[in-house]
Amino acid sequence: MSSLVEERRSLVASENPFKGIFTTLPRPGGGEFGKFYSLPALNDPRIDKLPYSIRILLESAIRNCDNFQVTPNDVEKIIDWENTSPKQVEIPFKPARVLLQDFTGVPAVVDLACMRDAMNKLGGDSKKINPLVHVDLVIDHSVQVDVARSANAIQANMNLEFQCNYERFAFLKWGSHDFDNHD
Repeated sequence: MSSLVEERRSLVASENPFKGIFTTLPRPGGGEFGKFYSLPALNDPRIDKLPYSIRILLESAIRNCDNFQVTPNDVEKIIDWENTSPKQVEIPFKPARVLLQDFTGVPAVVDLACMRDAMNKLGGDSKKINPLVHVDLVIDHSVQVDVARSANAIQANMNLEFQCNYERFAFLKWGSHDFDNHD
């Protein structure tokens, strides 16, 4: 983010205007499970009519409301979904986590690696290139059978698999450790 944008955000961004509905989820026997923004506490009958998926978007918008990237007007657009959905209005989407399967995740890691390479070539700090939200990449890999009917077939197939895919596996291992917002 450029310093001008950061400066503007610090001037405009403020305390969450929905802090009054920030609620504790009590644990039976004492303590708490956590805190959340209570949609029923808004006392708006339109919320009961919202599809579940839209309620999730609403809760996310309320949680991220900072009067800069997400405003109370954005929250109102979601609450008024029945009227705004046919108009195709823009709403904020700020997921807390992204789950990628290897088919889409590997190209994303390649893009991040390329951006880091470009940042290095420009003389910048490549460690600044990171996903903005937490990302989990699931590798669902099929194993090809090249060896059968032998006592060591499983080990032989695994060895061949690692030989054929060594660079891919090494690259993904690097990506799993070198970027922030990973597990």
